[in-house]
Formats: sequence, C-alpha cells, structure tokens
Amino acid sequence: MITTASIRTNAASAPASAPVRRRRRSLPPRLAFTLAAAIVGLGLLASVTPSPLYQAYSAEWHLAPLTLTLVYATYAIGVLVTLLAAGSVSDDVGRRPVLLLSLAALMVSTLMFIVASSVAWLFVARGLQGLATGAAISAASAALLDLHPRRDPAATGLANAVASSLGIALGILGASALVQLGPAPLALPYVVLFALLAVAFAGVVWMPEPVADRRGVQWRINRPHVPAAVRGPFLLAALTVISAWSLGGLFFSLGPALGARLLDSTSVVLSSVGIVVLAASAALAQLLLRRIAPWKGALIGSIALATGVALIVLATALDSGALYLVGSVIGGVGFGIGFLGGLRALLGAIPSEHRASVMSAYYTVAYLSLSLPAVLGGLIVGALGLAVTFEVVGAIVVLIAFVAAIVAWRARPALRRTDVATRRGGAGR
Repeated sequence: MITTASIRTNAASAPASAPVRRRRRSLPPRLAFTLAAAIVGLGLLASVTPSPLYQAYSAEWHLAPLTLTLVYATYAIGVLVTLLAAGSVSDDVGRRPVLLLSLAALMVSTLMFIVASSVAWLFVARGLQGLATGAAISAASAALLDLHPRRDPAATGLANAVASSLGIALGILGASALVQLGPAPLALPYVVLFALLAVAFAGVVWMPEPVADRRGVQWRINRPHVPAAVRGPFLLAALTVISAWSLGGLFFSLGPALGARLLDSTSVVLSSVGIVVLAASAALAQLLLRRIAPWKGALIGSIALATGVALIVLATALDSGALYLVGSVIGGVGFGIGFLGGLRALLGAIPSEHRASVMSAYYTVAYLSLSLPAVLGGLIVGALGLAVTFEVVGAIVVLIAFVAAIVAWRARPALRRTDVATRRGGAGR
C-alpha cells in the first residue's frame, strides 16, 4: 500500500532535475459552461456588428443594395463551408484548440474591418468571419453539451438559443449606439468587438478540455444525413428554422433601411431598433416559455411569427412605424419559441451516433435560410423597391410559418417521448 510517508520519501529522493507535473488550473465547470454559451452569443454578435454600418458603407463607397446583400451572404457561405468541411474537427482534436484558433481568426477578420478601405475588404473580412464563426459555434455548441453536468439536450438547447438571440440584440444595439454616438463610426464597433473576442480567447485558455480521447485531425466532409427515425422531428425543426432565420436574414441586410424609412429617422440607433426589438423579444420569450413542450413551442411560435411578419408587411404598405415595431415584437416572440421548440424536438430525437450528420444537415438548412432570402431581397429591391421586397419575401415567410404550424400540430403524438425526456431535464410541459 502506498502511504503518505512513502510518497514524501519518493518525492524527496527524486532527482532535482525531474519535472514535477502539476495539474493545469482551469475554470470551474459552471463558469466554463457559461463561457461556451457566451462564445455562441459572441459569434452571433460579431456577425451582426456590420449591419448598422451598411448605410455608412453605402454612402462612403456608393454601394448598391445587391452588393451589400452579397457581402452579407459571403458570411453565411463561409459558415456553411466550415460546418460541412470541419464541423467535427473538435471531436478529434478537442474543443479548446478549435475555439482558440477560431477566436484568433475572428480577431483577424475584425482587424480587417477596421482597416477596410474598399468593398473588397468587406468581402474578404466577411468570408473569414464566416469561416471562423462556423468553427467557433460548432465547437462551442458541442462544448455546451459536454460541460453540462447532466448532458441535458433541453438545457443546452435553451442556452444555445438564448445566447444566439441575446448576441444578435446586443450586437445590433451596441454597434448602432457606437456608430451614432462615438468617434470613428466605421472603426469603433470593431474595436469593442476585438476586445470582447480577446477576453473570450483568454477564457478559453483556462477552459477545461472536455474531450478525453483526442485522435488528431481527421479531415472529412460532414455529409448531411437524416436517418428515417429522425425525419419527422427534423422536418419540424427545419421548417421552424427556415421561417425564423429567413426573417432574420432579411432584417439583418435590409432592416436598417426599412427602419429608417418607416420611423422617418436618420439615426442609426432608431433605424436598427426593429432588429433589436425582434432579437430581444425572442430571447425573453425563450426564457419565459422555456418549459413549454417542444411541439407546442413550434406551433405557437410559428403562428406568432406569421402574425408578426404579416404586420410588418402591412406596416410597409401603410408606412406605419408603430405597426412595424408591434410586428417586430410579435415576430420576435415567434422567432424565439418557434426556433427553440423545433430545435429541442430535434435534439431530443437524435441518436448519439447520428448527431454530427443530422446537425450538419440542420445547420446547412439554417444558414441557407439566412443567406438566400437576403440575396433574393438584394436582387429585387432595385426593381421593386424596399416596401414591395419586404411584402414578397414576407409573404413567403408567412406561408412557410403556417406550414410549420400544421406540421407541429400533426406531429404532436410522435413527440410525446421527447416531451417526457424534456420534463425529466427540467423543461417539461
């Protein structure tokens, strides 16, 4: 038997040159979990930071709306490329190395925004930002499940969704305020973003590594695949994310221009208030209604989203700023609980051996939804005008949301087992 005395003796007799291994100090699990959620939110915050600056870029470099939407779409394409080509790399090399590399790349892209002197810089910075964000969100989302004490999909799904919504709201609000009130409006928002990324980078240095079996990089394409047993929940999750993120993509690219028109203001803060209200009400709804059953969240959320978008479309036709804000609040509530309900239903149904391929398919749908409506809006806004563009794309979003509501209602018996599992995780009916 090894005694304390023998340990002391052996240590005393060891050569002086022998290195003494010390356990690396790391963040407590709860703080590490919070950091992973914060990185998800920070990725979304970084993605929307340029949105309030688009009007300034347009005036500075005489850019057409289509150019701005293509700059925005470059980000979404970068995210998709990373998710498909390297989305599971953190399973092989660990979460910390991927997070450190992706946060460093995000800091580089932020510096590129600061020194940008033409639209070419925006395309390159946006592309690098998308590639880095895809890696960061993928690794941070996996770390959320790893670091949760019960590995509860419902709790981690809630943390992911709330962090995403808060990141969008704070990113738009913060960037708008800095553009409006601070010096160097095309640089200051990125300086603040760089500082936040640096703090997150330092936090990851001290984060515990949850992946024990690290095999080294094994490059492979994450082929999207949905097993037959998961197709019902996947259809519901896909429809909810298509309707929610399509609205988000349209808002992030053309929302500030619509807000400036309907609120009759040149203030960057006021022109972006619709996006802030949308994202903030989404986060609040997710927190208040987190215990609702997934299928009910998808059903109610889809109806609320359709109602909110319909009001926004009506506001553009009537040129009503008040109706626009009401529609943004209702649409944000629908965005939040519909997206969360669909995601929770899917997470509760995926077998562990298919998680990577199914989530790859899910995020492929999500980021296509984020980019294609924005590109479509940029293509038609020049010919049809801003109001008609929102009416056309908004009508499509309303239709998809109603289809999602029907699917949620019809799928409720199939999701009862998910509801039971969710209740056990503290988020039941």
